[in-house]
Order: sequence, then C-alpha cells, then structure tokens
Amino acid sequence: MPDAFNFSASPFDCLTPDERRLVRHSVDLGYYREGETLLAPGMAPTHLFVVIKGHVAQWDGEELVATFGPDDCFDGRALLAGKVSDRFVAAGEVVAYELKQQAVTELIASNAGFSALLFADLGQRLGALSRRQDQHQLQALTLARVDEAYLRPAREVDARDDIVSVARILHTERTHNVLVRDVSSDPPRLGIFTVARLAPAILDGRPLDELPVGDLADYPLLTVQRSDQIGDAMTLMLSHRAHRVVVLDGQLIVGVLEALDLFSFLSNHSHLISVQIEQARDLAALSQAAAQITRMITLMQRSGMRVTLIAKLVQQLNAQLFERAWQMIAPPELVANSCLFVMGSEGRGEQLLKTDQDNGLILRDGYAPPVELGAICERFSQALASFGYPECPGRIMVSNPDWRAPLADFSRQAREWLILPDPDSLMKLAIFMDAHAVCGDAELLRQAREAVLALAPDNQLVLGRFASVITAFGESQGWWNKLFSLGDADAGLDLKKEGIFPLVHGIRSLALARRLAETGTAARIAALVADGTLDAKMGSELTDCLSFFMGLKLKAGLAELDTGRAVSGRIDPAKLSALERDLLKDTLAAVKRFKALLRLRFHLDAM
Repeated sequence: MPDAFNFSASPFDCLTPDERRLVRHSVDLGYYREGETLLAPGMAPTHLFVVIKGHVAQWDGEELVATFGPDDCFDGRALLAGKVSDRFVAAGEVVAYELKQQAVTELIASNAGFSALLFADLGQRLGALSRRQDQHQLQALTLARVDEAYLRPAREVDARDDIVSVARILHTERTHNVLVRDVSSDPPRLGIFTVARLAPAILDGRPLDELPVGDLADYPLLTVQRSDQIGDAMTLMLSHRAHRVVVLDGQLIVGVLEALDLFSFLSNHSHLISVQIEQARDLAALSQAAAQITRMITLMQRSGMRVTLIAKLVQQLNAQLFERAWQMIAPPELVANSCLFVMGSEGRGEQLLKTDQDNGLILRDGYAPPVELGAICERFSQALASFGYPECPGRIMVSNPDWRAPLADFSRQAREWLILPDPDSLMKLAIFMDAHAVCGDAELLRQAREAVLALAPDNQLVLGRFASVITAFGESQGWWNKLFSLGDADAGLDLKKEGIFPLVHGIRSLALARRLAETGTAARIAALVADGTLDAKMGSELTDCLSFFMGLKLKAGLAELDTGRAVSGRIDPAKLSALERDLLKDTLAAVKRFKALLRLRFHLDAM
C-alpha cells in the first residue's frame, strides 16, 4: 500500500528519488472510526499523518480551526515542538498514512523546501511556493508548441536573383532573411539568405547586381514542425549556432521562428500583443489585439509565471491599448491638453482578467475642449466595451461628465470627497487615489492628486472614516465556516471581500495618511516599511498575501471562463489543493491581524 503514496501532493512533491524511498520505507497505515481521536494535548507526537480517505477536524478547545481531507498532512508542528496543542478527531471513517518521526526529521535536514512548506511561518512558506513556481515556469514554457510563439512570414526568392534585388527586399519589407529556392540543382533545394551574408557578398569581389543570391545562401534549411515543442526549436538553434528555424506544417512552410521571438516567448507572452497594438491602424485591429490578452494571461498562469508579474504586464498592455484607442478617437489637440487615467485595480497594476471600466479625464485649465467632447468620450467608452471591458455600473467613466473636468474643478471635487465625506464620496476618493495616467499630460493627474494629499494629514477624523470601510466586509466567521465546510454546495468564498479589499484599502488608508504618491499596493507597502509605519515582517507578509490572493482569484476566474461561465470573483475551497487551503487559512488570518492594527491606528472602535 505505501507504494501508492501520492508524491504529487505538497510538501512531498519536492522530494528527491532517495527521499521518496525513505518515505516508502517509513510509512504505515492507520484506520480510525468516526469520532476517534488521532491526536490530543498530552499525547506524545510520533508520526506525521497524511489523510488517504475521509476528513479530520482540528479543534482548539471548542473552536474548529481546520479540516484535513485526502492528501492533507498534519501535525508537523507538533512533531517539531514535541507536544500536541490541539485535538484532531476523525469526522467520519478515516484512513491515513503515518510517517515516522525519524523519517520526517531526516527530510527536514536534507530538503529545505520540504521543511519550509511544512513548518515555516507564512512568509517563508509563500516564498518557498513562489520559488517552486519559478523553477517550473521555464520548463513548462519549453514544452509549449512552436506555433504558440510569434512566427514571422516567410519571404521566398529565386536563387538566380541578384544580391542588390534581395537587399532591396530586405530593406523595404523590414525582414532579416529570405528563403532561396534553387530549382537548377538536382534535386531542387531550399536555403536561406540572411543580412549576415551581406558582408561576405561585398567581399566576394563580383558586382553585387550580378552576384546570384543562391551562391551565398545556406543549405539545407533548419526546420521544425509547428507541433514540435519550443524546447526542441531552442535546442536546434543552439546546436547549430543558428538565429532562426523555418517552421513547417508537414511539407508546407508556415513561417520563420527567430531567436529573438523565441526568447521573448520564454520571458513573457506580451511581445506579440504589444506589436499588434503598436501597428494597429483602426479600432477593429485594436479589438483583435485586446482579444489576445486573456489568452496570454491563461498561458502565463498555466506556465507558473508569478501573478504579480502577469498583472504588471497586463497593466502595461491595457495602458498601451487605451492610449492607442484614445489617440484614434480624440483629436491631437485634446490629447495634448488632457490626461486620460485609469483607476481602481487597473490603476494599481493588480488587475488581471477584464473588469469594469474605471477611468477619467482631466483637462488643462484654460483649454477650450471640442464642443463634441461628450460624443468623443462616449465613443471611447463604447470602444472599450467592444474590447471586452464592460461599462462601469456606477458610471465611473469618461463618458460621465462627473469624471471629466478642468484641473481646478477636478482638484476641488477631490478635496470635497476628503473633507465632506459620505459613503459615496469615500468610495470615489478611494478609487481616485489609485489613478494611473495612460495618455496625455501626466502632470495634470499628479497635481490633482497632490491637492488631496496636501489635506490628508490634518484630517484624522476623516482619515478614520476613510479607513473604516475595511469593517464593511469580512467581519463574520462566514469565511471560516466555508473554508472548513465538508461538501457544502454553497461554500463559495468571495476573496475580494474577505481578503483583498481589507488588505488593499487598509494599505491605501495608511498611504493617504502618510501622503505617499505610490499607487500600487506592493509599492505602498514598501514605502510604509521604509518610513517605519509598518514593520518589515508584516510588510513582507502582506505583500505575499496579496500575491497569493490574486493567484487564487485568477485561477478560479480562468476555470469559470473555461466552462463558459461569467467571472464571479469567488473561489470554491473544496477545489483547492491541501497546500492552498492551508495557506488560505493563514493568509486570511494575517489580514485579520492587519485589520486589528488598523483599528488601533485609526481608532475605528470609537467611531
């Protein structure tokens, strides 16, 4: 039976072959009836338990603090401490592996990753998980198909064409190579001529307008099939010291894979979309580029790329997309005398899948905008909607006159949100504090933000009201019950309400109080740690928590899209891995501790 041990489950998936053999030789099977106690205070811990069948409930006194199901393991901390703190009870019939303490001790000593995932604090465990994802990322990408990378068109010339004619093609078509077909050889052959062969052509001595390109082409072609793996193409290039390979579909040439495009693919998938946006000449072409962003996100997530890096790339692509769309729709004079900006998670660089539009427009004081400004802004909002970014239900868009105004008017309005707060004003202020310029004069946005920050430190009561919004969500134990429910069909957890929002808004409140100009949550945390507002350990923990939440939310959202459902923002704890459930419990607890700190800092219990 131990031969069936599941080494794909964390933390055992990081073991070496020798370490796996140690586990197999050191594990026994245990059977427990419903209600039977596996561990309890006063008992000496001798094994690490790994559940095979059933569920085990962990109780701290009368409080349920965790539930362990198949492939979950416990209680490593008891082994490390030498004593049991909580009670572990079979919630139904349970079958479990029992790994001997001596084997666990040897694994801790030999494998730092195993130790970190099993015993370390939250920050170290999240860090270990991140390092494992980094190690898997390149491997996963090299297993992708060749035709998932950017293939350049293949241009073909006759071997009898002269070098001058070929050079003209290279220049006008902005390509670095042409395929050379030589029908006079027996059998006919196909080669390649690149810009690197121009120097030998000049040194050949024959007139360039009489020198056949076939005399200097390289034969035979290096080829791969479009269904081959990226890793195969990379190996072929390296072994032949080549900078490109020709891609075939059977015998048909479908394109050329350049080394630059291959390595751009391995580093990220945004290269092609950025090129498409840059080269777009109309809104229809931009729409095609926008449609590729979700596919890019899917590929990156499945490859194991860090979610924070994915979010930054998405922010850059969206900003580039919005900028090009605005430049196509708005006249140049309006673009030059205004600042188009995005807000909310898009402004913070924490947005992944497409969500509601949150944008605004600040006009330069004294500038007279076109009389058709409203129609221009309406067309822009409609264009974004056609790209897949739905209109904001609260009408926080440039098509709403309330979100486009001269600098002086906009600054006055933003100050009123701060000094005359009501729930609606506080919501608008929170969204605006995350604003990020995407087109036009960014100085206009900076000045409007400075108008708010200048008032912030002198309004402690208002800052408290601003921060108090964190108490609107996640105050009950509902998330805890959903996390540990056993087979509850309605156990979906709104991760934004329970974890992301209180973390993000709490950091936003501290940043406002400290007059920080940063807009991203991670950047704000770093600045708050630097000025002593947060200690380094909590700052690192909160940064890791946000990344973990974003990763879970993205994974759940992509799963919903795969099944044709709308993205709900909810996650199902039952579908998480054992490690993910354990980390979710710890990250939500970390947010709870942070909220307690905010209550003290802003005196929220007195409000």
